[in-house]
Amino acid sequence: MNVPRPSRRRILTGIAAAVGLAACKAAGSKLAATTTVTPSSSTASRPTAQTSTAPAPSAPATTGAASTSPTGPAQYVPHGPRTGNEVSLTFHASGDRTLAVELLDLLKRHQTTVTVFAVGQWLAANNDLAARIRADGHEFGNHTQTHQAMGTLSATSVATEITGCADVLRQLTGSISSWFRPSGIDVPTARILQQAGQAGYATSVGYDIDSLDFQDPGAKAVVANVRRNLQPGAIISLHFGHQGTIDALPSLLDLLKTSGLRPVTVGELLA
Repeated sequence: MNVPRPSRRRILTGIAAAVGLAACKAAGSKLAATTTVTPSSSTASRPTAQTSTAPAPSAPATTGAASTSPTGPAQYVPHGPRTGNEVSLTFHASGDRTLAVELLDLLKRHQTTVTVFAVGQWLAANNDLAARIRADGHEFGNHTQTHQAMGTLSATSVATEITGCADVLRQLTGSISSWFRPSGIDVPTARILQQAGQAGYATSVGYDIDSLDFQDPGAKAVVANVRRNLQPGAIISLHFGHQGTIDALPSLLDLLKTSGLRPVTVGELLA
């Protein structure tokens, strides 16, 4: 049987098609190797997860005894946001009971809520005041069990001071509270932060204004010490047990008002 031979035109057409196909494949391979795919708008707007080199501390326990499982160190926070109009009055609770009641009465009259960093030993001895403090809308913080100079203690002693107060808070309030502040030191050491985290506290609350009221310099000096560095987000350190603090409080509240600042608890400030 005779097989028809392809014409010269068909041969040339076939060669051209093959060459074009090869060139197209080569170009496609090169494009795939050099082109970055742009994600869709829904993917592009999703935030990228950040990698942390340290474990994040667990949320502080709200009921039961202080946690004994490691949670990573607490974070030291010396002040709140500078962009608002809030400040926080924080009181270290110990000392004369009569003065404590007088201070609480004054705060109630001025409808001002504060954060009370209680010394566990003092709170246990004045356990009826725990209910009064809560009823007036104040919040608690842990200021150690016996108010030692925490920077000089061993890890075991630091842990005992923190968990001792935490247990008192739990027994009297149902919670170890969210906040911790070490005693006898302004900025906590790494050891203190580690033990606070293990006890269930995610935050160690410092302060950026020290009223120095514990030195009993007089009401005017207390107000002047606060005014000197007053700004939004300030956390102010004050104390129970000092008459000068009670005498200074009305003027302090007036100072905040005229400065356009509102006193809130630490929980509200750091929310």
